Amino acid sequence: MNTSTDSHNPTAKNEGLLYVVATPIGNLGDITLRALEVLKKVDLIAAEDTRQSGNLLKHFGIASKLISVREHNEEAGALKIIEALRSGFSVALVTDAGTPAVSDPGARVVAAVRTAGFTVVPIPGASAVVAALSASGLSAAHFLFYGFLPSKGGERRSALQALKPLPYALVFYEAPHRITETVDDLTAILGGERDIVFGRELTKAFEQIHVCRLSEASAWLAADANRQRGEFVLIVSGATEDASAGAGERVLKILLPELPASQAAKLAAQISGEKKNALYELALRLRDGK
Repeated sequence: MNTSTDSHNPTAKNEGLLYVVATPIGNLGDITLRALEVLKKVDLIAAEDTRQSGNLLKHFGIASKLISVREHNEEAGALKIIEALRSGFSVALVTDAGTPAVSDPGARVVAAVRTAGFTVVPIPGASAVVAALSASGLSAAHFLFYGFLPSKGGERRSALQALKPLPYALVFYEAPHRITETVDDLTAILGGERDIVFGRELTKAFEQIHVCRLSEASAWLAADANRQRGEFVLIVSGATEDASAGAGERVLKILLPELPASQAAKLAAQISGEKKNALYELALRLRDGK
């Protein structure tokens, strides 16, 4: 008789499994049927905020036991989860909204559970990033999800300088108390000609999606205080081909009159993020006037 269990069938008796369960980012109707089945069947739910997750479970009539596993106790929480898994219990990991370990606690738990030899099963669901991209109208073939930019202005601007030459749509999360200064820095570093998409309070009662040029973004925010409230997904169009490809060459032209080609190429690579060997070959051609 076959006694193996199916880790993707929550109605089976699963032992020693950790489910990473995505929950709604706003609208409770966005929870998946599979997530509900898993949350009902597991022995334990590890939640970022037991009160908030408790409200979700109550809404759907789920009575599974809750424990707190958040950023400040994640390592200790991982040990509790591993102990439960070793006892043959199944555990679901959830955060306040969205997917654990994606700009939320959970990565250290997952890593510890895998290291301990247990299976981790993802239960996908609502995503603020994908929701914003789908409604943005941007036709970029590729995007880079950065998450939250640094909270300190200098560090934030340095991060944006590194992202500036990339030809991908740039996706950020931002909190309401930093939205104005972040948009100001985006405009100052990336330039006003790029498009920005504001995805505010996605799937919630006051959802708003607005697209404009970065040069217009600060004025749009300032025109209505309500536009600065709620949680944000920001999408900024990527650098144009000329802008992304020409950064290294522009730096080389500044450095070559003062430095040997090899040293100029090395510094230009560090500044622009382009390949050193390619910049060295370009430096030789520029030096020889080719």
